[in-house]
Amino acid sequence: MTEVRVLTGAALEAALPQVAQLRIAVFRDWPYLYAGDLAHEAQYLQSYRDSDRAILVGAFDGARMIGAATGTPLADHADAAQIAGCGLGVPVERIFYCAESVLLPGYRGHGIGHLFFDQREAFARARGFTHAAFCAVRRPADHPQRPADYRPLDPFWRKRGYAPVEGAEAVFSWKDLGGDRQSEKPLQVWMRAL
Repeated sequence: MTEVRVLTGAALEAALPQVAQLRIAVFRDWPYLYAGDLAHEAQYLQSYRDSDRAILVGAFDGARMIGAATGTPLADHADAAQIAGCGLGVPVERIFYCAESVLLPGYRGHGIGHLFFDQREAFARARGFTHAAFCAVRRPADHPQRPADYRPLDPFWRKRGYAPVEGAEAVFSWKDLGGDRQSEKPLQVWMRAL
C-alpha cells in the first residue's frame, strides 16, 4: 500500500539520497532527458539541507521511496536568482518554490501528484507564503526524442490553479542523455496565488 508522508528537518535530510536516485531515474525520460549523476544531485539538493523551511513529501511503497516532491521558499532555493530574475511580479520572499515532483511510472495516475501539491501548498500557506511557483522544461514540439504518445502535464497544472507567467522563462543547463556536455534549456515558470 502506498503512503505519502511529509518530511522536514533531519528526516528530510536523511531521505535526500533517495530523492537523488529518483530524480536521476525519472528525469531520464522525456521531456528532461537528464543524464544525472550523484555528485551533481548532492550539490543541487544542498539547499534543502540548508533551509529550515524546506519540505519533502515522500511517497512510499512499504519502506521504498517511489516518489518525492520538494519545496522551499524561493529565496532559499539553489536556483533562486535565476528564477527571480524572470520578472515574476511578486516579491521573492512571498513565493514558495515547488521544485521537483518525481514519481516512478508504475505509481502514476492514482492521485499521488495531487497529494504532492496539496501538502506543499498547505505547508507554504501555514508559513505565510502568498504564491507557489515551479518551472517546467520546454522542448520543441518537433524534437526527435519526443514520444508520439507524450501528454504534457499542462492540464493537470491548470486544474490546480497554476498558469504560466508570461515572459518568465528561466534557463538551466544539464547534460542530455547521449550528450557529451551540458547545454541550455528553457524552463517556463508557472505560478498561482495561495
